[in-house]
Amino acid sequence: MYPNLHFFLKDLFNIEPWAFTKYVNSFGLLVAIAFVVAAIILRSELLRREKLGLLKPSEEKIMVGEPASKVELLLHFIFGFIIGYKIVGIFFNGDQVNPQDYVFSSQGNIYGGLFLASLFTYTKYREKKKQELAKPTLKTFKISPHERVGDITVIAAIAGFLGAKIFDNLENWDRFIQNPIGNLLSPSGLTFYGGLILATVSILVFARKKGISIRHLVDSAAPALMIAYAIGRMGCHVSGDGDWGIFNSAYTVNAENNIVLATDSSFRQSLINNPDYTGQLVREFGGGLDNIPHTYFKGSTILPNWFWAYNYPHNVNEIGVQIAGCKGNYCTQLNPPVFPTTLYEIIACTILFIVLWLSRKRITAPGRLFGLYLFLNGLERFLIEKIRVNTTYSILGFHPTQAELISSLLMIIGILIWVRSKTPKTILNA
Repeated sequence: MYPNLHFFLKDLFNIEPWAFTKYVNSFGLLVAIAFVVAAIILRSELLRREKLGLLKPSEEKIMVGEPASKVELLLHFIFGFIIGYKIVGIFFNGDQVNPQDYVFSSQGNIYGGLFLASLFTYTKYREKKKQELAKPTLKTFKISPHERVGDITVIAAIAGFLGAKIFDNLENWDRFIQNPIGNLLSPSGLTFYGGLILATVSILVFARKKGISIRHLVDSAAPALMIAYAIGRMGCHVSGDGDWGIFNSAYTVNAENNIVLATDSSFRQSLINNPDYTGQLVREFGGGLDNIPHTYFKGSTILPNWFWAYNYPHNVNEIGVQIAGCKGNYCTQLNPPVFPTTLYEIIACTILFIVLWLSRKRITAPGRLFGLYLFLNGLERFLIEKIRVNTTYSILGFHPTQAELISSLLMIIGILIWVRSKTPKTILNA
């Protein structure tokens, strides 16, 4: 596993990389890549639909030639200060801090903050000064939907993070009550569906305000959302952020840290041999060893053992048992190993992206492609929940997880959208 870029470069080139690479979190980097890829695909689809005449530009009046306002300068000052306060602080503290914890703490470098705050503020002032007119003019511009992809991406990022945080804390309410501030500010603990729901609502409000066709927008976004999820799951898998499955008792980790077939007693013996880790599991799931979720599944030998059970060495959450001979941060691994559900989702969602991409020109009824996305996304997540570890609810004798409830709802909504969507009388081919 590669909790940060430093681990990846060191493993790939067998050298000691630059110190700053320790501060590039693998999960964050891949999530950023996911947003960029999604934005490129969304822009491409919006352009295609604009050429077909399915999407039209909207008029917007903008005041041109105004000097920088006090609010603009203040916002740039605050943003610059936060960036400088944290980034410069991390570099000056070097190996003395955990970058992930440091970013969400009150620590920082005041001089770095003031320097970047001043630079950001002055840059904005100069930019507006060059565009300033003796008499500001109100002009009307025609803005096409594809030109708003930048705004849509920013809205999706902010609303997505907030939604993921909110839903994670709702799902883990007991943990949240114990430390509300710590859980809200923690970089870990994100629920995909929370991000998807709040981001979708926010973007739909924005689209309606800007006069963008909702049905064609969501159809354009369907493939982008699916591949973004696949890349985001790459971040989860590569960093080992805890989104793995239940234990697979058919396998164990040997002395060389390799995944090998287990004997009948290996699962229980691994738990007994690692009392500290086992104690954490018992507290998490309650009861004794028998309450720790696991299943015995011996996979096909065509694929390597780690495809069926993985130990997530050097995981970013530092969960598990100590890796022999490893010193410093991120020196733990899971033993017994677990189902690598993030890997399964990467494969599944990449295949589903290809399905949506190849279907985008064949499915002509507005909204129907998005309905298909909702159904496929819900189905994929509902199935993977069967071997994931998540908080369950008690409803009429059933014990579903939050993700199972939401994924079921998405499948139903997807079917309804598909059924209610009507194919245009004139089918346009692209």
